[in-house]
Amino acid sequence: MCGRFSLTASPKELADIFGLMETEDFPARFNIAPTQPIIIVMSGERQRPGSNLPDRRALLVRWGLTPSWVKDPRDFPLLINARAETAAEKASFKAAMRHRRVLIPASGFYEWHRPSKESGEASQAYWIKPRAGGIVAFAGLVETWSSADGSEVDTAAIMTTHANVRVGDVHDRMPVVIKPEDFARWLDCRTQEPRDVSDLLTPVDDDYFDVIAVSDKVNKVANTGADLQTPVHVSAKPASKPPASKPKDPPANPQLSLF
Repeated sequence: MCGRFSLTASPKELADIFGLMETEDFPARFNIAPTQPIIIVMSGERQRPGSNLPDRRALLVRWGLTPSWVKDPRDFPLLINARAETAAEKASFKAAMRHRRVLIPASGFYEWHRPSKESGEASQAYWIKPRAGGIVAFAGLVETWSSADGSEVDTAAIMTTHANVRVGDVHDRMPVVIKPEDFARWLDCRTQEPRDVSDLLTPVDDDYFDVIAVSDKVNKVANTGADLQTPVHVSAKPASKPPASKPKDPPANPQLSLF
């Protein structure tokens, strides 16, 4: 799963990479957590000047998808991730998978290696970022939830797949990465059905990410400084293991109370 990530790029960098017509200023964020606002990139309604492709726009949404048919979000689990293997069939995600696919910009994400209880070892946090630097685009889904009084909340989930070999040293799941050459196809919900983009929902190349041990400061949402990504020494790296074929779904996030 992906439960924390970072975005420290400038608005101009975002505009250049994603072909955005305009962007607003936003601060660098080193510890983005569920229920917080995140930036998503979606297809617009107009065509880009000099192109037959639609324009793209950035939007702030709440991280934690709530399907439109939910009556009371307090009685529904917080869906921060959507499994790529089942999203097209799951009631919570299938409408968004067909009509509302988006890109979620990030500088990288955090994951925890959690040894078995029997080992007596403490969990270890890792900062996982593109080896070449820059911004990575996660596959995302967006839904707008409407309350009885007519107010609306835009909500999103990050899609995940089984981990590649490198990330699999730490965890058995990882975000789906959409490469720049596939942005247009992923965002095109008019002509590209879920089956047409299923080939994009696979683990990124094994050498795409660097996996860096960091301190447990990232465990606390209140910690938001750049020092969260400072490398730390660990006595031994987790042993490589093949990714689990059918890992269990993550438990409901208690931060749903912040809705």
